[in-house]
Amino acid sequence: MEAVNALPADARDRLYAACAQAVTEAGPAREALFLARLALLLMEQVGDEARCQEALAEALHALPLPSLSSHANGD
Repeated sequence: MEAVNALPADARDRLYAACAQAVTEAGPAREALFLARLALLLMEQVGDEARCQEALAEALHALPLPSLSSHANGD
């Protein structure tokens, strides 16, 4: 799936950091709920159900396995 309005790399980095911080603030018990709510809010901004379904499928398909090192560090 090709991005309609791709972000510049520096903006992507800032947003990644902000998202990671928000996930941390949500905490392990609410992490999945936070991410689902965020995804829904962003899908509403996209406003195209088919495109959102494609993004969901692509995200699931490209989802990497957790790194063993992340568990060793307590992440």
